[in-house]
This record gives sequence, C-alpha cells and structure tokens, in this order.
Amino acid sequence: MFKKYQKRIVLFLLFIFPLICFLILSTGENNFTKLDVISDNVKDISALSTPSSLAFESNISVVCFLGNSIEKSKSGILNLNEKIYKKFLDYKKFQIVAIYPKGKEAEFDQLIEKISKFTDMQNWKFIALNKTEINSLYNSLSVKDSLENFYSNKAFIIDKFGQLRGRKNDDDKKNGLLYGYNLNSVSELNDKLKDDLKVLYYEYYAAFKEKNKNKADRKEVGL
Repeated sequence: MFKKYQKRIVLFLLFIFPLICFLILSTGENNFTKLDVISDNVKDISALSTPSSLAFESNISVVCFLGNSIEKSKSGILNLNEKIYKKFLDYKKFQIVAIYPKGKEAEFDQLIEKISKFTDMQNWKFIALNKTEINSLYNSLSVKDSLENFYSNKAFIIDKFGQLRGRKNDDDKKNGLLYGYNLNSVSELNDKLKDDLKVLYYEYYAAFKEKNKNKADRKEVGL
C-alpha cells in the first residue's frame, strides 16, 4: 500500500507540481502573463493551396519554413520534434506547420518517413507551396528578416486569431524583441519557445475561466 502511494507522490512531484508552480509564476497583473502580440493579420494557410482542413484559425501553430535544402533544415526539424512537438502532442489544437517549396516532395517525404519511425505524426503538417505562396505567407508575418532560398532558421508562434506571438522584452535580444525561435538552438527551443507556448495556453485557459465566471455571474442576477 505504501509503495502504491509512494509512486503517486513521485508522479505528482515530477509532473503536476512543476505545472502548478509554472501557473503560479505566470500570474501577475491581470491575473496572468500574456504573450506579446508582435503582428496581426497573418495570412491563414487555409487561403493557400493546401488541404481545406488545415488552418491557423482556432489552432495554436508553430510555423517553420524549410527552404530548398533538406540538409540545411533537417537538424532544426529534429530539434523541434524532440523539444517541442513531443511535449505538446497531447495539447488541444496544437500543430506544427512546416512549409517547403513544391518540387521537393520526394526529399521531404524521406525526412517525414524517418521521423515517423519514432514519432506520432498526427500534429505535424508538412505542406508544399509554390514560391509565390511561401513569400506571401512569410511576408504577412511582418518581420524584418527575409527568407534565404525560402528558408528561415526560426520557428514562429501563430495564435488562433492569426496573430504572431513572441516577446517584446526578451533579455537576450538587443531591442528586446523576440518574434522567432532559433531552430538550431536547443536551449532557445527548450527555455523560450516551450515556455511561451505554455503561457499562451494558460492565457486562453484563464480567458475561458473568466468567460464562464461572467456567464455564471449574469445567471445569478437574472441577466
């Protein structure tokens, strides 16, 4: 009996307690910390030549641009898979959208097959777009960096309203602005992208709770 409870205590300390601490530390003015909006009106990928079921709207998306060279993007994708995708696989409405140019399907299919051997791929969305579509989508992010051969070494957070999210007061950036997360930096993915996704999920959770509370309050007073 003691061993049974001991296992539960260990599980609590390993998984539940850190989450509770994170939620507490995330609170502040307005009861929680919001992830900054960097730009809005990001083009929804559903408007491009992709499956109609794929959209940024109503989802939390991590978006990356893989470019023409699979060798250049492969290590970043593997980092993203291990440090982010597997951690958020069971979160509702989470997806990673990986964009690459049409004509490169055979090469990227090989990478997808390799990853699928040790990963549940249900929330990975590898999408081939033409060059005009890639540029149109990237330009709608309204960031200062340009694509190099349709490749970026950054991953971007797009919220369910089509807004680019990030940080405006990041300690490691000269101007404090963090709008994309370096795919080749395990520490940035693990320490910043992962934390910022948790903040965004908690933001939506807190808004959902507040909405339900307001409904309950109105019901009490007969509104």
